Amino acid sequence: MTALVMGASGFLGSHVTRQLARRGDGVRVLLRRTSDTRGIDGLDVERCYGDLFDDDGLRAAMTDVDVLYYCVVDARAWLRDPGTLFSTNVEGLRRVLDMALATGIEKFVFTSTVGTLAAGTDRPVTEEDEADWTGGGPYIESRRAAEALVLEYARTRGLPAVAMCVSTTYGPGDWQPTPHGGALAMVAAGRFPFYFGYSLEVVGIEDAARAMLLAAKKGRIGERYIISDRFMSSQELHAVAAEAGGVRAPRIGIPLPVLYAGARINDLAARVVNRDLPFATAGLRIVENMGRLDHSKAVRELGWQPEPVRDSIQRAVRFFADRGR
Repeated sequence: MTALVMGASGFLGSHVTRQLARRGDGVRVLLRRTSDTRGIDGLDVERCYGDLFDDDGLRAAMTDVDVLYYCVVDARAWLRDPGTLFSTNVEGLRRVLDMALATGIEKFVFTSTVGTLAAGTDRPVTEEDEADWTGGGPYIESRRAAEALVLEYARTRGLPAVAMCVSTTYGPGDWQPTPHGGALAMVAAGRFPFYFGYSLEVVGIEDAARAMLLAAKKGRIGERYIISDRFMSSQELHAVAAEAGGVRAPRIGIPLPVLYAGARINDLAARVVNRDLPFATAGLRIVENMGRLDHSKAVRELGWQPEPVRDSIQRAVRFFADRGR
């Protein structure tokens, strides 16, 4: 069995690569020459170089591959220019899907997001609930278009693909780090005394990677699966991180209306200075519409059983503390 991981230098992709290598699969990764590979350094994997728009590089990496784990995403929700996000998240993906058909990939495991799901209601949201909210900006629009493209290829062109709707991930190995991982590190170090007035769905990064491997074997073609452990308030999440870091839990809550006011100032400043600034209104719109999710389909069909995400948060804190020494 030969697996190709695209996006192997990223947070989820590096964990997928690590789990594949640990279980003894033949593993190939497609990287750019400039990729930060700290998450996969030391692993026995074959490195190929290229990008989404390099047909020769794609063909070389994808030839004689059984399973492709697609973990590539531009997740910068604060970008104002939709062209940048759609180029990577949709048009680059389309080229990979075409090459997957041409090279005969046996299973295509696509990393999607819970942002493609319906808004929260009085019951847990399932995969069958269609997206019914707007305002997530170009990032959410591009991710919805990407997931729809993958499922269309599965439905009309015979691509053996599944889509994994992964929630916010926490855990060790967040080298870059992700924005939410960086905030967690600050809380655990006692440098961020705030929590936010919202809740979100979260999952351990190692559990998310394990779900990807299970989907390669058991995922039904053309289906999507919610990969999330639980709905967690920012206050509880930051309290867990503070406890693991041995510091006082944040006691200052910032209500959502205040966060929105700050985000609108951020958006105005971004227009004035003509630069993308990360605290954008679109990002708050995403978390505002987040509700409880039902991951029972992944449990039932994939045999996925997530560990408590609290353990993953604690491992993330230890990782950040070790990096700081």
